[in-house]
Amino acid sequence: MANPDYVSVHNEEFVFDYDPNEDPWTTDLKTLDISRGERFRDYTFEPFFERLRKEDPVHYCPDSLNGPYWSITKYNDIMAVDTDHQRFSSEPSIVLFDPEEDFPLPMFIAMDPPKHDVQRKTVSPIVAPNHLALLEPIIRERAGKLLDEVPRGETFNWVDKISIELTTQMLATLFDFPWEDRRKLTRWSDVATAAPGQGVVETDEQRREELMECLNYFNNLWHQRASEPPRPDLISMLSHGESTKNMAPMEYLGNLILLIVGGNDTTRNSITGSVYALNKFPDQMRKVRANPELIPSLVSETIRWQTPLAFMRRTALEDVELHGKLIKKHDKVAMWYVSGNRDEEVIPDPNTFNIERENVRRHLSFGFGIHRCVGNRLGEMQLRIVWEEILKRFKTVEVMGEPTRVYSSFVKGYTHLPVQVS
Repeated sequence: MANPDYVSVHNEEFVFDYDPNEDPWTTDLKTLDISRGERFRDYTFEPFFERLRKEDPVHYCPDSLNGPYWSITKYNDIMAVDTDHQRFSSEPSIVLFDPEEDFPLPMFIAMDPPKHDVQRKTVSPIVAPNHLALLEPIIRERAGKLLDEVPRGETFNWVDKISIELTTQMLATLFDFPWEDRRKLTRWSDVATAAPGQGVVETDEQRREELMECLNYFNNLWHQRASEPPRPDLISMLSHGESTKNMAPMEYLGNLILLIVGGNDTTRNSITGSVYALNKFPDQMRKVRANPELIPSLVSETIRWQTPLAFMRRTALEDVELHGKLIKKHDKVAMWYVSGNRDEEVIPDPNTFNIERENVRRHLSFGFGIHRCVGNRLGEMQLRIVWEEILKRFKTVEVMGEPTRVYSSFVKGYTHLPVQVS
């Protein structure tokens, strides 16, 4: 009888098999595709990366759903590629599949200088220190209200009640988006990153339709803001910015998706990941309760341990030799941050969650160089405030069962985490 968990995916001339019980230490590395979403949904990927770091740190996958690609799995190699903008390009995509010719979504994170630099500079004031100082009391008030409203002594989904709602409210503020429609932002974020047939969208056609709804909605906001004096929100910044005010519609949509996903998925999964991690390592919870000054370290360790975006792609601009392997011009290269953050040669005892870790900010999750996460300080601030407010209110935040994880090798996240508070 066939194993119901054994999946075959047909892609033109290739057949890709996934077995949740596959032995990571005996599987044939010549055919290993580490990018399968099932590995991340089932959380079976870590030993595969451990083996790649030991045996094949620059690994070539000849056949995958998205074609051939290289995997870079060690910390220092990832940093070297991430900062080598002369030989590795962010264009045409930061994920393993290329943009569809009839539905391109250019965005500044998938651009090289100079266009990347001027577009990034247009929106960066939203996370400048003076603006973050204005946002902090707003985040604190909202976090406190959400935490006060959760049921005591009853199991609820932390992802939906706290992580999604807090980050969605923050996104609505950054865009000055109609408050009553804010959950549309959550939906569009999920649609943009979901694999068809995995519970979010059924087909690519449905994805396109919903993303066009996003564009139409934001077009109305664009025209409204463009006709008004400049304001400190993202739509006003884009509609008045010299380098962005004449963007084509699909480039506008691409940058919207970048800002929505960047401001939503990453922070919400770090908030959930922190609760899950502190339940797996209760000694760390006792430490932070005894000394709340450790919260900033808790934030950094969470972002390393969770690694909310598992990888970023680059494309080789010329032939590059790395560890004796020849990466050829035009080859796809995946920088697996989720593996580099577990590199035993750089981060001691990397699988342990340790908020007193030396050099706790030394992680790959924000990337390096010109593409380092533009909103990293805002994300850290939200996570810090959440924990400051949790410690004021709850004696315990107890995880009642294993989380349900996202089917994605890009967004490393959660859809459900059952929790009780007291």
